[in-house]
Amino acid sequence: MFHFSYPCYSKGLWITTECGRLQVSPGEIDVLPQGFRFVVNLPDGLSRGYVAEIFGTHFQIPDLGPIGANGLAAVRDFLVPTAWSEQRTLPYKSLVDFSPFNVVAWHGHYVPYKYDLSKFCPYNTVLVDHGDPSINTVLTAPTDKPGVALLDFVIFPPRRLMVLGEAFLQSKLDIFPFGGRVLEFLYIIQAKADGFLPGRASLHSCMTPHGPDTKTYEATIARGNEAGLYRITDTMAFMFESCLIPQVCPWALDSPFLDHDYHQCRIGLRSHFTCEQNRV
Repeated sequence: MFHFSYPCYSKGLWITTECGRLQVSPGEIDVLPQGFRFVVNLPDGLSRGYVAEIFGTHFQIPDLGPIGANGLAAVRDFLVPTAWSEQRTLPYKSLVDFSPFNVVAWHGHYVPYKYDLSKFCPYNTVLVDHGDPSINTVLTAPTDKPGVALLDFVIFPPRRLMVLGEAFLQSKLDIFPFGGRVLEFLYIIQAKADGFLPGRASLHSCMTPHGPDTKTYEATIARGNEAGLYRITDTMAFMFESCLIPQVCPWALDSPFLDHDYHQCRIGLRSHFTCEQNRV
C-alpha cells in the first residue's frame, strides 16, 4: 500500500503495525505487506492520499543494471519501524481481548517500510532521444515476463533536464518489450501555477498517443540544440504504470471535476521535422 500526501494541503499519518509505528510525513510513501494488521491515525486532521493494492507479487527496487549502485532509490533510505508494544484491552468485541500490536521484538525482511521521495536520485539522457518515464521508477512489482511490471511506482522530482539535439518527445505509445503494453496514471502533488495544477490526475490508456502539451513542446523546441541544462524546481508528481487495464468507476466518469477539455492543451501541435528525399 502506498500513501501520498500533498506538501501544501495535507497532513501526516501515524501508522501502527505489528512491527512498530511509522510516522509518514507529506512527501513520503509507505508500503504495508500483505497480512499485516495496521491502524492509521490522523494526528493533525484530514489527510489525503492514494492507495495502490497489488496481488501475487511484492514491491522491490528495480534492477539497476548498467546504472550500478548509485542511482534511483537507495536501499539505505528505506526506513522500517522499531518494535513497539502496547498492552491494553480492546474496546470492541473480538475473539481475543488483547491488542494485536503487542510484538516486543522482530527480525527479518517482510516488514512495513517508508521512503522519503526527496532522497530519490533521478537519471536522464544527455545526448539524444527522450528517456522513458520508467527511468524514474522507485519501486516495481514485476511479473514473470521480463520487462513487464504488474505495477511500477514512478516519480518526477525536481531535476535538471537537457534539451537534446534534434530529439524531443512529441507524442508516444507506451509499449513494453516483448509485446507488453502499459497504462499510466499520473498525479500532480506539487507544481507551479501555470502548469498542470496540484491535485489533478490524468489516465493515459495503453496504445493511446500522449506527451507534452503544445506550450511545453514549442517552448522546448525554441531553446534550440545548444540550450544546455536547465533546472525544474518546485515540482513533484508520481505515476502508476501497469500492464493491466483498469476499470474506471462511475464516480470518476460522472465527477463534476472531470476535465472535458483536457485534450485542448495539445491542439496546435505540429511537426518540426523535415524530410529530404534520398537519391540513389
